[in-house]
Amino acid sequence: MSASFNRRDLLKFGSMAAIGMGLRLPSLGMGNEEGIVRSYGAAEGLINLSSNENPYGISPKAREALLAALGEAHRYQYNHTNLKDFKKQLAAHYGVNEDQVLITAGSGEALGLLPRHFNKGKLVTANPTFGILPATAKMLGQKVVEVPLTIDQKHDLPAMLKEVDDDTALVYVCNPANPSSTIVSPASLKSFCMEASRKAYVAVDEAYVDFLDAPDNESMLQLIEKHPKVFVIGTFSKIHAMAGLRIGWVIGHASLIKPLADNYFIRTQMAMSALSMSAALASLKDSGWHKLSKEKNAAARDFTYNALKAMKIDVVKSYTNFLFFPIPNYNGDFAADMLQKNIFLRSSNYINGKWARASVGTMDEMKQFIEVMKKVQV
Repeated sequence: MSASFNRRDLLKFGSMAAIGMGLRLPSLGMGNEEGIVRSYGAAEGLINLSSNENPYGISPKAREALLAALGEAHRYQYNHTNLKDFKKQLAAHYGVNEDQVLITAGSGEALGLLPRHFNKGKLVTANPTFGILPATAKMLGQKVVEVPLTIDQKHDLPAMLKEVDDDTALVYVCNPANPSSTIVSPASLKSFCMEASRKAYVAVDEAYVDFLDAPDNESMLQLIEKHPKVFVIGTFSKIHAMAGLRIGWVIGHASLIKPLADNYFIRTQMAMSALSMSAALASLKDSGWHKLSKEKNAAARDFTYNALKAMKIDVVKSYTNFLFFPIPNYNGDFAADMLQKNIFLRSSNYINGKWARASVGTMDEMKQFIEVMKKVQV
């Protein structure tokens, strides 16, 4: 099979994950990005900057735990003695109680189930944002109010708050934001959550919070005890590098978690793999590996940001493991054309124009990306 055929074939599958990313092509959305690289151009040097994965892989401790669990892979996870208190250990790590935690197959599962639970009113969110939750709400026939980002690509919290009323069931905030890579200050987000939760539930997606430095890395988990309508969604896919192992969580007040667990989330933990859970527990204890990944990500991100700026590309200052930049003068499908140059990323048309999102790979990968970008007119 030729490389050109492979790339065309890859593009055919692009619409599936575009729903989740709020982006166009290309994307398989099948959860096997490593397989994409092997099957679609590894020999030609394809660089995968499409899915905001951690290119440095899972921690050595997580790898050891996963391999050790293979010997018991024939047993359900509830028959693994080391996992009997899994939720308790996860809760302890985040400083909450066991009855405040739900386990899901990646945060994406939670984002797809939440609109089904909060279905008696409208959803208020940003535009653009990570798309699984709002897209699901729309498919279910719910009203979705999408508030444009500010001129500097941040959540417009005052404008969003104006849209929250007695008819609002849920408010969704992704901070740090995907795809725009920006953040709002912890103080402003905290104030927003407290005020909005007077009328609706507020979901804060903190998938990328581990890439932040203090004081920006302040989690909204601090609010859940006194503000029971605020809850947080997290994942092991980013700093923990477990995107292919599919494990995430929802943490909130026990008065929220119980009805979720008794309803649409009743079987989410049963759907979890014992291998994923074993690796997750070990990863929680390997802060040194996460620190190394974070430092390498920051170095490659800063290099890429500065290089794009030097090329007069108005890239947004990123607080994540990806970069968001406008491509207003590009004629054609940017992502498809970049794929022909062995760069696999995302691009889309938004209400404020054409934009691209490139994940941060290794330093060598980002240097190659920049060399390609030097030859592209955007």
